[in-house]
Amino acid sequence: MSECADSALSAAQLRDMDVDAIDDKEFDIPQVDTPPTLESILNELEEEDTAFVLEDTCLLNTDNMDAHSCDTSSLASSDSGDPANLKRRKKTLDMNASVHGSVLRHSLLKGISAQIVSAADKVDAGLPTAITVAGVIAVGTSHGLALVFDSNQALRLCLGSKSTGGEFGAVSALSINHDCTRLLCGFAKGQITMWDLANGKLLRTITDAHPPGTAILHVKFTDDPTLAVCNDSGGSVFELAFRRVMGMRSCDSRCLFSGSKGEVCYIEPLRTPPDFRDHPITQYSLLAMASLTKILVIGLKPTLKVWMTFPYSKSEPSSVPQLAWQFVPVQKMVNPVLAFCKGDTVHFLLVKKEESGTIHVIKQKQLQLSCDLISLSWMNSRTLALVDSHEKLQVVDKPSQEVLEIMDLEQVQLVYNSRHFKSLATGGNVSQALALVGEKACYQSVSSYAGQVIYLGTKSAHMMTLRSWRERIDCLLKQDSFVEALSLAWSFHEGTAKAVVGLCGDPVKRRGVVGDKMVEILLLFTEHSLKKCPDQGKIQVMEQHFHDIVPVLVDYCLLLQRLELLFNQLYGRLQENVVAKGVFLEVLESYIVADRLGHLTTPIMRDLLTHYHGNGMMDSLERCIVHLDVTSLDIQQVVNVCWENKLYDAMMYVFNSGMNDYITPLEKLFSVIGPPLRTGRSLTDEEVIMGNKVLVYISCCLAGRAYPLGDIPEDLVTQVKNQVFDFLIRLHSADSTEEEDLFPFIRTLLHFDTREFLNVLAMTFEDFKNDKQALEYQQRIVDILLQVMVDNPDFTPSQVGCLFTFLARQLAKPDNTLFVNRNLFDQVLEFLCSPVDDSRHTEKQQVLLELLQVGGVVQFDEEGLLTLAEKAKFFQVCEFLYEKKHLYDRIIDCYLNDPLRKEEIFSYVHNLLSMPGYSAEEKQAVRDKALQHIQELVRLDPQKSSDLVLFHFSDEVQSILSVLQEPQLQFALLGCLLGPRDGPCLAPSLAQDLALHELLLELMCRFGPEQLLCFLQSCQQYRLEEAVQITSKYHHSEATAYLLEKKGDVHGAFNILLETLKEKLNVLTANQTEGGPEGEEPEEEHAHKHLEEALNTVIELCHRSSQGLNQQQTEGLWFPLLEAMMASQKNVAGASSKHTAEVLKELTMKVLNSMSSFISLPVIIQRILQDPVYGKGKLAEIQGLILGMLDTFNYEQTLLETTTSLLNHDLHWSLAHLHLTVKRGLHPRQDSCTICLQQYKWKHNSTEQIIVFSCGHLYHVQCLQQKDCGLGQFPKNREWSCYKCSSQGGRSVAPSQTKRERPMDPSQPKRGRSASLAQTRVTSVHHESDSERKKFFVEATLDHHQEQSWDQLRSLYRGPSRLSILSELTHSSDRPGLLMSAQTGEDFQLKLSPPPLVEE
Repeated sequence: MSECADSALSAAQLRDMDVDAIDDKEFDIPQVDTPPTLESILNELEEEDTAFVLEDTCLLNTDNMDAHSCDTSSLASSDSGDPANLKRRKKTLDMNASVHGSVLRHSLLKGISAQIVSAADKVDAGLPTAITVAGVIAVGTSHGLALVFDSNQALRLCLGSKSTGGEFGAVSALSINHDCTRLLCGFAKGQITMWDLANGKLLRTITDAHPPGTAILHVKFTDDPTLAVCNDSGGSVFELAFRRVMGMRSCDSRCLFSGSKGEVCYIEPLRTPPDFRDHPITQYSLLAMASLTKILVIGLKPTLKVWMTFPYSKSEPSSVPQLAWQFVPVQKMVNPVLAFCKGDTVHFLLVKKEESGTIHVIKQKQLQLSCDLISLSWMNSRTLALVDSHEKLQVVDKPSQEVLEIMDLEQVQLVYNSRHFKSLATGGNVSQALALVGEKACYQSVSSYAGQVIYLGTKSAHMMTLRSWRERIDCLLKQDSFVEALSLAWSFHEGTAKAVVGLCGDPVKRRGVVGDKMVEILLLFTEHSLKKCPDQGKIQVMEQHFHDIVPVLVDYCLLLQRLELLFNQLYGRLQENVVAKGVFLEVLESYIVADRLGHLTTPIMRDLLTHYHGNGMMDSLERCIVHLDVTSLDIQQVVNVCWENKLYDAMMYVFNSGMNDYITPLEKLFSVIGPPLRTGRSLTDEEVIMGNKVLVYISCCLAGRAYPLGDIPEDLVTQVKNQVFDFLIRLHSADSTEEEDLFPFIRTLLHFDTREFLNVLAMTFEDFKNDKQALEYQQRIVDILLQVMVDNPDFTPSQVGCLFTFLARQLAKPDNTLFVNRNLFDQVLEFLCSPVDDSRHTEKQQVLLELLQVGGVVQFDEEGLLTLAEKAKFFQVCEFLYEKKHLYDRIIDCYLNDPLRKEEIFSYVHNLLSMPGYSAEEKQAVRDKALQHIQELVRLDPQKSSDLVLFHFSDEVQSILSVLQEPQLQFALLGCLLGPRDGPCLAPSLAQDLALHELLLELMCRFGPEQLLCFLQSCQQYRLEEAVQITSKYHHSEATAYLLEKKGDVHGAFNILLETLKEKLNVLTANQTEGGPEGEEPEEEHAHKHLEEALNTVIELCHRSSQGLNQQQTEGLWFPLLEAMMASQKNVAGASSKHTAEVLKELTMKVLNSMSSFISLPVIIQRILQDPVYGKGKLAEIQGLILGMLDTFNYEQTLLETTTSLLNHDLHWSLAHLHLTVKRGLHPRQDSCTICLQQYKWKHNSTEQIIVFSCGHLYHVQCLQQKDCGLGQFPKNREWSCYKCSSQGGRSVAPSQTKRERPMDPSQPKRGRSASLAQTRVTSVHHESDSERKKFFVEATLDHHQEQSWDQLRSLYRGPSRLSILSELTHSSDRPGLLMSAQTGEDFQLKLSPPPLVEE
C-alpha cells in the first residue's frame, strides 16, 4: 500500500504550491507557557490546505470497464435525486452547507472479472485469494495460480500450475516490485516463489525463509529490489535478501521480529513514489509492523534499529490492525505519514529525518469513527478510503475529519483471508488471538496504487478512484440536482471543497474555470425550471416553483459578479413566463434592500415599476427605490409614481440624490400638511406620518445626513444646511394668498409639534461654533419664534412654555451669542401666573417649573416671582424658590397645601433631617414646623407619622400626645408606634414605657376592641393588675379572662368565660321560647356561630389548664361547662326549636369529646345519668351519646388493627428482601485472579481455593494471604476483604469506610466496596483422570461485614412509627379527644399506601 502516494506530485510542483492557507487543526500540538524558540518555530509542522490535486492518471484502460460505472451512486449521494428530498430542500440558499456529491467513481473491471470466472471454470484455477497492483495487476487463486493482467485488462501471464497448488496450497500473498519486473507469491503452506514478469519464468522457490508449518500472511518488496519482508501465521517477521552469485540465485533470511514476543499480523514497508526516490528518509528502508497490541516502526538500513513503538487505544480483540504510508506535503516539505488503526480510531504519525540523522516522529490529530475498520487506504495526501466490518466504504477527508461519502461494498463480496490466518493448510497451529483477528482480515483483497484502490471479490474485481471535479458536478446534473451542483461548484470556486481532483492550484485560474462551469449550470437550471413549471393548476403552485429557483440564480450571479448574465440571458428567458417574470422582480427586493444589488438596467427598472405598481406593492417599491442608484432610474417617471402613491421617502431620495434638490420635497409636503393646520382641522393619521417625516427630513438635512439613509456629500453639507434655513425663514410660500400669515413654514411646524421642532433646532444649534453665517441664522430663527408665538392666542401655554424653555437652555450655555429681550420673559411669567384661566393650572405650573429648572430663573425678579407663584398656588414653583433660599420649613406648607403631593411630605421631612448638608438651624426649623403640623400629619397617614416620630421625635412622644387632643388620633399614632412593626425597632425608652402601653390598652378598649386580645398576647409591657382593671372597666370578658389566666387565676378566667357563654345560651333559648318572627334564620345562624365561638374559647381554656390540675380541679372546670350546656337544652322545646336543639346536642357532644381526654368515661356517663335532663328520661333520649362513644371505640379498634398489620407487613418485607439479597449468587468479573492475573483454571495444583467477592473480584486464597487481607488466625474462620476495593496499593481502609457499605445487587458491581454480602468459597479439585475441575459451593452464613450491612438496612427504616403518626393525628388540635362524633363512624375509611415493591 505504500504506492498510494500521488505519483504526479513532483518537487517542482510542490514549490509552486500556495502555502498561505495552513490547516492548524491538523496537528494536535499543546500550548506551552514559555514562548517558543526559533528552532521550535522552524520545526513546527502544518499541513497545506490547498486544492492542488492533479487529474489522476488512470492506470488501467477503461474501455473494458462497466459502461455504467460512472453513474454508480453512493449511499451519501443517492438521495440527491429523490423526489421527496426535493420537497425538503430549503428555500433559502445556505452558502455554508457542505455538498460533496458523488466523490467516488466505482468501476467494475469487467475484463479481469471475466478472466477470473473463466479460469475457475475452464482450467480449475480456483477462487481468487489475493490481488496486488502496480504497473500490472496480479491475482492469486486458491489452487496456487497467479494471473497477471496488463493495463488493458488482458491476461498476460498465468504463473504456476495445479501441481504447484497441490504442493504449496493457495496463494496467500502477492507483491510486485517498483519497476514491475518481479512478482513474489506467498503460499498457504509457507513457500515463497519469485517470478519474472517479462517472460513468466520462475526465478526462485524459497522454502526455508521461516519456520515450517506456518502460512505466509504477507510478503512485500521494499524500495531495494534485492530486499523484501514477509510475515507468517506464527506472528514472526523475516527479511529476505536476494543474491545472485556466479549465476546462482539465493535468498538469505533474517528474523526481524519473533512471534513469541507478540504476534505481528500486518507489515507495511515505506515505498516512495518515483518523484521522491531521493528523499533522505529512503536510506533507512523503514518498515511498519502491527502486532495485536502495538505498532513498531523499524529501520532495515544501514543497521536494524527500532525507531518507534506505539500502543493501540482500547479496542475489541477481533479488531483488525491496519497500516498505510503516504507522503504528505507540509510547509513546502514532503514527509511520510503513517496511518494506523485497530478498531474505530485512526492515528497519524508524521515521520521526518532530523539534521542529526535521527528519525523524529510527531503525533498528529487522530480520527475518531463509530465503526470497526477492516481496511485503510490512502487515495491522496488528504483523502482516506476506509472499510468497516459491515463492508461500508467511507471516504474521509483527513484535515476536516469529515465523511464525504459512504458506499456499500456488499455487492463486491470481499475475499477474506481467514483460512490463512488460521493456517488451516498446515494444521491450524495458530494462537486463538490471531485466529480471532483473521475472521475479519482482508489484507490481500485490497490494493492501492496512484490514487486507485482495487477491491477483490469472489468473482470480480472493482476499482475505486476519486472523480474529477467536473464528473462530480455532472453526476448531480444528471440527477437534476441543480442547487446541489451549484453549491458543490461554488465550493470548488472558493477552494473549500474536499477530495478535489483536476483543478490547478492557482486561485485565479481555478475560479475562472469553475466560474465558466457555473454559468453553464445556471443557464441549464433556467431552462430546466421553465420546462418543469406546471402548465396548469393553482397560481400559488407556479409561484412557489419559481420562488425555489430564482433566489438561487440571483445569489450565484451576485457571487460570481455576473450581473450581465442575470439581467440579459437569465431574465431574458424568465420573462417569457409571466409568473417567472413576476417572481424574479419580487425576489430582487430583498437583494436591493440588503445593498447587495444597487444598479438595475433600464428595462428591468421599468418592468419593476410596472409590476410593483400594478400589484399594489408600493411599500416594497419605496424600499427598493431608496437603495438603488438613481442613475438607473427614470427620474420623471419615478417622481410621478411616488407622488401619486404617497411614497414620500422615495420621492425625497430621488430629488436629493438625482437632482441635488433638497427644497422641492419640503415645498410639496408643506402644501399637504399646511392648510389643515392653518384652518385648525385635526390631522389624519396619514398627515401626521407626513409631518413626522418632514421633521426627520429637516433634522437630517441640518445634521448633514441623507434621508432616509446615508450621508450627504461633504461638499454639499453647508449648502444644504443654508438652503433649509432659508426655506424655513421665508416670509411667504411660493403660492401664498393674502390671508397667509408671515413665516408660514415655521408656523406650520410649531402648530404640528412645537416640542419636537424646537428639539430639532436645539440639536442643530449644538453644531454652531464659529460659523458666523450659522449664528446669524440662529438669531434670526429665535427672533421669528418670539414674533410668532408671544402674545398669540393660537398657541397654548404649554407651547409657549416650550419656547421659553428652549430659549432658557440656549441662554444658559457658556458660549451663548443669542440675544432675547428680558421683557418677553416677564410677559410670559404674567401669562402663566394669570388666575383668569384655571383649566390649565397643572400645565402652566409644569411649564414654569421646567423653565426655571433650565436656568430661566435668572431672567426673573425672584421676589415678584414668588409672590405670583403663591397667588397662583404653584406650590412646586414655590418649593423650587424656597429651596433656592434655604427656607426648608416653608416647603412643608407647600406639601400640605398641595393636594397632589401631600403624601410626599413624610419622605421630604425624613430625608432632610437624615441627610447631611443642612445646618442645625435649618433642621431645627423643619422639626418645629413638623411638630406644629403633627395633628395634620397623623390624620393624613398614622403609619408614616409613627415612623417619623420613631426616627426623629422619639423623646417628644408625650408632648405630641398632648398636642393630639382627639383620642382617636392618639389611638392611631400609638397603635402604629407600639404595635407590631415590620420596620425599625422601638427605642428602649419607648419599649419599656408601661404608661404608654397601658394608655394604648385603654384606647384600644374604646376604639379597637377587635385588636385587644392580639395586643395582649404579643405585648408584655403592661402591669397585669392595671390591665385587668382596664379590660373589666370596659367589659371585655375574653381579654379579662386571658389576663386572669396569665395571672394564674384559672378558675376566675373560667368563670368569666362561662358567664359569657351562659348569657349567649340564655339569649338563644329566650328567643326560641318566645318564638321570634319568621324570616330570622340568618340571625339565628349568626347566634349559633357566636355561641360556638364562645364555647371553643372555654374549651381551649380548659384544655390548657387541665394539664397542671388534679382530678378534682379538672372536674371543677369541665363539669360546670357540661352542666351549662345540658341545662340549656331544658329550655328548648317545640317544633320551631328543633334545629337549635340539634345544634346544642352537637355542641354538648363536642364538650364530651374534649373532656374525655382528661376525665374517665365512666365518670362522664355517671354524671350524665345523674343529670335531670337525661337521668329521668328513656334510653332513647341518651342513645346519641352512647352511640357516639361506641363509634369512637370502633374507630380506635380499626386504627390499632390496621397499624399492627402495617408494621407486620413492613417487617416481613424487610426480612424477605434481606434474605433474597443474601442468597443471590455471585458473578465474577473475570476468570483470573486480580492479584496474580493468572486464570484459576490454568493452575494445575492438586487443590486450589478461590474466593469471589460481591464486587465481582476473584482471588486465590494464597494471594489474599500474601497480601494480608484477612481477619483472624485460622483460614476457615477468617473474614476476608477484597484487596482491590479495600486498599490503595496495599493500604487498608479505615473502619468508617467499611461501615458505610450497603448490600446491593452483586450483578451490578460497584467500585470502592470492601465487604461482601455473601463470601462464597469455591474449591477447584484437579482430577488426573479427566483433567476437569469442579466447583463446590459452601453454605453461606452472615459474617461480620454482613451483620454491619444488616444494621444499616434496619437503620433505613428507622424513624417515627406509623402507629405514633396515626396517634398524633387523633390528638390533633381540631380533634382534641379520642371520642369521635356519630357522623364519623358511618363512612369511616383509612387511605393507606402500599409497601414498596421489590424487583426480583
